[in-house]
Amino acid sequence: MQRAEINGTTLEYEERGSGEPVVFIHGALVGDTYRPLMVEPALNGYRVIGYHRRGYSGSGSPQGQLSIADHARDCLGLMRKLEATPAHVIGHSSGAIIAIQLVLDAPEAVRSLSLLEPALLDVPSGPALVETLAASVPVYESGDRAAAVDTFFRGVCGNDYRQVIETTLPGAPEQAVADADSFFSGEFPAIAQWQFAKADAARISQPVLSVLGANTEASIGLPVYTEINQRVLEWFPHAEGFVLPKAAHLLQVENPRDMAERLASFLLAN
Repeated sequence: MQRAEINGTTLEYEERGSGEPVVFIHGALVGDTYRPLMVEPALNGYRVIGYHRRGYSGSGSPQGQLSIADHARDCLGLMRKLEATPAHVIGHSSGAIIAIQLVLDAPEAVRSLSLLEPALLDVPSGPALVETLAASVPVYESGDRAAAVDTFFRGVCGNDYRQVIETTLPGAPEQAVADADSFFSGEFPAIAQWQFAKADAARISQPVLSVLGANTEASIGLPVYTEINQRVLEWFPHAEGFVLPKAAHLLQVENPRDMAERLASFLLAN
């Protein structure tokens, strides 16, 4: 991977292809979830860029707790450094709320927005998911980082998550454990503290693609991401939806081909 000095830290990134820039922002704990999409033929003809956020893999460690806005500034700094604006921005889970913050802070830098099950947890069943995920915190505080990561992933991705990740991203579960400090001490509380209202969504004029995994609700036993998808379609002025078959919350890892093909048609239209 290449490296860039951004906002006083180092960010690892990789890019391939040429054309309109497409920037991927990964979600919690696994920093390589964008990689299956980057190599999909459907995205040939675009300049695809993926990076590790602060605290992930070889990127710099956070100095203190980072807010969602801090992560958005890092992404914007990298995009400007690489002369990759305006870009189609694609965010997954917590990476999707970073993408939302990015377009609110720098609308001129974002051409379109694709939200892959964003962590917009202020929906009716959101508190139940938060309670499930919060069970991982005392496990982490006890010193068992591996068990904390496992507890978190089972809550948000279902019990089969490890097989899905290991099959597509060998070594990713071990790297998630290595990166657990950054997530549990900084990113997890930042997600809870982030504020987003209907009035904020109304400010976003860019086209938005809202992606829901067809199997997500069954895998976690809660309709939270179905409710989030409905909220995006209701709140964002120019949003359209897509249900990704054969996938739960690890969307682009579980079914990268269909995800890339739908993204390609969305990007082409915008």
